[in-house]
Amino acid sequence: MLTMRRDASRRLPPLAVSLCALVCAAPAFGQSATDRSPTEKTSVAKPARVSQAKPSSPNATINLVNMLVKQGVLTDDQAQALIKQAEDEAYVARQAAKDANAKADDASRTATAAAAAAQPPGTRHVTYVPEIVKRQLREEIKQEVMVKAQRENWASPGLYPEWAQRIRFYGDFRARYEGDFFPSGNGPLVNFNAINTGSPFLDDGSVVNPYFPPTYNTTQNRERFRFRARLGMDAELFDGFSAGLRVASGENSSPVSTNQTLGSSASGGDFSKYAVWIDRAFLKYQTFGDDLTLSVGRFDNPFWSPTDLAWYKDLGFDGFAVQARREVYAGVTPFAVAGAFPIYNTDLNAGLNSIDQTLAAPVKVPSQDKWLFGGQLGVASRFEEASSLRFAVAYYDFSNVKGRLSSQCLVYGTSEVCDTDLFRPSFAQKGNTYMRLRSIPSFDSAAQALPNYQYYGLAADYRPVVASGQLDFGDFHPIHVVLDGEYMWNTAFKRDAVKAIAVNNFAGTVDGSVGPFNGGDQGWLGRVTVGHKEIRHLWDWNVHAGYKYLESDATMDAFVDSDFGLGGTNLKGYFLGGNVGLGENVWATLRWMSANNIAGTPYAVDVLQVDLNARF
Repeated sequence: MLTMRRDASRRLPPLAVSLCALVCAAPAFGQSATDRSPTEKTSVAKPARVSQAKPSSPNATINLVNMLVKQGVLTDDQAQALIKQAEDEAYVARQAAKDANAKADDASRTATAAAAAAQPPGTRHVTYVPEIVKRQLREEIKQEVMVKAQRENWASPGLYPEWAQRIRFYGDFRARYEGDFFPSGNGPLVNFNAINTGSPFLDDGSVVNPYFPPTYNTTQNRERFRFRARLGMDAELFDGFSAGLRVASGENSSPVSTNQTLGSSASGGDFSKYAVWIDRAFLKYQTFGDDLTLSVGRFDNPFWSPTDLAWYKDLGFDGFAVQARREVYAGVTPFAVAGAFPIYNTDLNAGLNSIDQTLAAPVKVPSQDKWLFGGQLGVASRFEEASSLRFAVAYYDFSNVKGRLSSQCLVYGTSEVCDTDLFRPSFAQKGNTYMRLRSIPSFDSAAQALPNYQYYGLAADYRPVVASGQLDFGDFHPIHVVLDGEYMWNTAFKRDAVKAIAVNNFAGTVDGSVGPFNGGDQGWLGRVTVGHKEIRHLWDWNVHAGYKYLESDATMDAFVDSDFGLGGTNLKGYFLGGNVGLGENVWATLRWMSANNIAGTPYAVDVLQVDLNARF
């Protein structure tokens, strides 16, 4: 009998054995020894009686768990967890037994076949496998199956394999109505980006151009329905490494917009399909605690910037970045950021399409790569549980972006290439001061008049210093009052040198009269926000209001906000807006922005945006 009991307990699942031990250790279900009456302590045990009630489950372990719940030993939550564990153990045991029996049968058939092949015809054999060997084989296979089940998570139906749990998908969608309203009195604004990304413009000279240069719309109101869609993936690798990839919509490859206008003529209209762009692609390394982060590829802005004065809020940076932080006192964390980012890389085959008179061979031009180098130092302080202060100073160096006048270049049409054409910006918005890049004589050696087909480069260098601050009052958490501010100064701006070569940003009027150069090198922005810091749940809300002043050459106009004043620098004005949650991760946004030019031709625009947003 003792042997039979040991065998029976060995057949029980581990959970059942544990529960039996719990029951045996307890004096009575739901009753401690001290709760018994003296009579119960000294009374003679009566013969056990078998309950006539039918079990609620055919599984003994589950019945036992239910009995413990009924007696008050376990709570319902504990019982559900134990039942789930029992089902998982039973599933693994069945799989292990099935695999063990199958392998044992295969081994038996293989041994029988081998023995039959080695004996003369007519010989009969009976293969005998000792029971202890069978049990050992079953246990070994069972252990292998259980290890594999735990590693791949198929012992618990509904769970993903371990490698899949390290991948996280996310995305968002925004539908937008946008109205752009222009008051009367606006003058024409030359679209230098259209010229520099297309054919050169005939800038008069010896041959008069009967056509106007390409310009931005400054007079006709527009209404657009737009959307933005983004889908990303973050994958946790090993030893602190991770990788990310995100695709996004967009009418073109602009670095400051992923908006797609419905029915856009640029995309063909008539329900034409829309393009998808690679918006993020990076590899990242983080130490334990995220004190040090190294990034390479195309990633989010690594610099802390509470407003969009210096950078468009969703701008992706190409290159390399290092971020470090360390809490030195309770609630006080200094941080530092540094990085190098290629803005433009010279084409492998870039060269002139004319013949060098000395070499009589095609000429390739030296590389004229453009880079952004940046560094930032700051400190974050939490002075109350929900209140904080952060301040930082950054220095940026846009290297090799200023235009240069070419050597003398003979141009007869739009197909010639001059040796400084590569210094024109490959992308720009509006606001910066420009200069002519080509040195074209009025006549060639045969006294033939030469057309002045021009490209345009930036007239200034850009090395801005940016001071950023944010004060967050959380005394009424979750309602916060947040004050944001930034100030920018382009330390490389030389007014007299820029004025001498500038072709725009002179004070003027619609009638064409030209006044003094009034471009500038500074900018600032102030904003106050009241409400929830993030909109995630139904009826979460916040409202904000602010003022922005950004002179023409405080920074490169290519990378600043594309909504205020329809993008670029040389703008001043106010903005206000609000958000309200319509459900879990669904919210509506309303914004009004009123902007005016600071320098150059009169220009003003009011922009209304109504958004419906969702994220997942």
